[in-house]
Parts: sequence; structure tokens; C-alpha cells
Amino acid sequence: MSDSAPDYKVGPGKPPLHSRFRKGRSGNPHGHKARNLPALLVDALNEAVYLTVQGKRRRMTKREAVIAQLVDKSASADLRATKMLIDMMKDIERKAGVAAPPEPHRFAPADEQVIKGVVERIRGALLQEIQDMNAGNPALAMILLPPEYPDQGVSKATLPADGAV
Repeated sequence: MSDSAPDYKVGPGKPPLHSRFRKGRSGNPHGHKARNLPALLVDALNEAVYLTVQGKRRRMTKREAVIAQLVDKSASADLRATKMLIDMMKDIERKAGVAAPPEPHRFAPADEQVIKGVVERIRGALLQEIQDMNAGNPALAMILLPPEYPDQGVSKATLPADGAV
């Protein structure tokens, strides 16, 4: 049976002679397109999806949808999502060369004196209020309030030595 014979019938498994693969040539001359994982990931993240956002149908990429969902979960107090988001932000800032936020400045010595005075007044008022409340209750009157520690300006309520309240 000759391929050039007029009795050759085209049909299933018998393509026309002009469209057959030529001898010595591959059926796929450019070969399989080699793809690596990063390229596959980028293509998958750039695919479009349709989402309903605030009652409106919206077209966005999967990348945008993932970030939006991560931010939403982080805002709803999901600690894992918050950690991931903060890590991503730090990584982006590091790659972009953005400087970290500056450390808060310390107070000047005059400011620290003012703050210390305010804290002492508030502490004194609270201790006085506690003593006034304890004066009317015999069970609480046993709690002794020691004088303030001179080096720290802190006072602590202590229990009697026998541990009774």
C-alpha cells in the first residue's frame, strides 16, 4: 500500500498526507515549555476572580483577594493573621530600604519632675481613699499601708503577720 496511491482514504487514524509529520522532524518542535515554581505562582496569583465586596460584584486578582482577606482577618483580632501581616510589612520595608520608625524621645529632666509630682499626688489621693474606706470596715482596717519607699516613691499594701484579712 503506497502513501501516494489514489486509493488512500482519509479517516480516523489516517490524516491527510499534506498534514502529516515530516520524517526527521518532531511533532513539537519548540518542546515542552519549562516552568519553574515562582513563575507558576505568579501566574496563579495574577488570575482574575470575581468577589462581592460591600454588596457590589468586583473583579480583582487572586493576589489582591488574598491580601484583602489577610487584612480583614487581622483587623478582626486574628493573631496569626496579624503576625503574618506584620512580618510581611517588615519584609517589604526592609527590601524597600525604608527606615524603621524612630524611637520615642525621652522626657527632659524638667518634664520627668512634673510627671513624678503628678504620680505622687494621684498615689497619695488613692491611698487616702483606701484608708477612708478601710476606717469603716473592721476587717479591712487590719490592712496596713506602709510609708512610701524613699528611693522609688512606691507604696504597697501589706497583710498582718498572721495572714488574717
